[in-house]
Amino acid sequence: MTEARNIPDRPGRVAPPGPAVRHAAGQVLWPILALAAILAVAGIVSPGFYDIRIVEGRLFGNLIDILYRAVPTAMVALGMAVVIGTRGVDLSVGAIAAIVGAIIAWRIQAGDPHGLVLVWALAAAALCGVWNGALVAGLGIQPIVATLILMVSGRGIGMLINLIYGGTDPSFQSPFLQGMSTGSLVYIPLRLYLFAALFVVLWLVIRRTALGLFVEATGANAAASRLAGINARAVIFVAYVICGVMAGWAGVILTADTHTSDPVSIAQYIELDAILAMVIGGGSLAGGRIHLGATVIAALVIQALTTSILISGLPPEYNLIIKALVVLFVLVLQSDKGRRDLMASLRRTPR
Repeated sequence: MTEARNIPDRPGRVAPPGPAVRHAAGQVLWPILALAAILAVAGIVSPGFYDIRIVEGRLFGNLIDILYRAVPTAMVALGMAVVIGTRGVDLSVGAIAAIVGAIIAWRIQAGDPHGLVLVWALAAAALCGVWNGALVAGLGIQPIVATLILMVSGRGIGMLINLIYGGTDPSFQSPFLQGMSTGSLVYIPLRLYLFAALFVVLWLVIRRTALGLFVEATGANAAASRLAGINARAVIFVAYVICGVMAGWAGVILTADTHTSDPVSIAQYIELDAILAMVIGGGSLAGGRIHLGATVIAALVIQALTTSILISGLPPEYNLIIKALVVLFVLVLQSDKGRRDLMASLRRTPR
């Protein structure tokens, strides 16, 4: 009887959207509004904020810079969204990026073809995902503890790889890899095309195959999903491999930016920004939900906020505080209870 209300009762009448559709639309709406508000304030503070120009065959400007610099965080956040969808977490994504950078510098110094170097780097990232997946899914170790192992040791592994050929911060030149990061096609940075391709592939995997349903079912209730015939351990394992590969791509982009391996500082705190982007995008640390599009928008919110603070001329000491307050406000607006409490307090305010 409940479903019958959504069935058109006469020709030409469209049934109202269901609760799931309204929920998904709401999760995308708030990050979009937050992004629009941040860009509006930035335009007021800096009159030339929206200026876009072409320099050496490529678009330049603050808006392009936000898209450009948000790519690594967005890549990691998409992989993190899949893992958190299983009620897990991966704290080692920054360390994976560090290992990938060391692998790239090592194999280029060894004389490997640069296309093969990319394969080696992504294979190493996938192997890190296999390690995390084996600990969580195979041995049943809590995700935050299992991934903390690689988080702590990963940057040391990167430094050890550097020492294999006698360098502490080895540099390299690779037109192929650097072109993927800093090159352009039809005025648009190539890394945006790369990110769009990865997003489409991941979206198809999550939304057009059974894997996405299995991930959300496992995160919502792993015991019930096993009773329904889902191999929850295999699903969790695959989620960590996906997260590792996405972190590997971010490592490729960040390493190509600086064309050097710097395991100490590369992708520092990127795991925190990725988790934050996933939460702002409507995900839940309790698992069971994946919002890929909203996660990308949330990554843009974080980068737009960072860029806006930098161009505002505020002292660096205030940056993180303002960023935290704005993010907190967005999360309150995104929460149904938070919005109700906020509106109630505003109505009680004497005029």
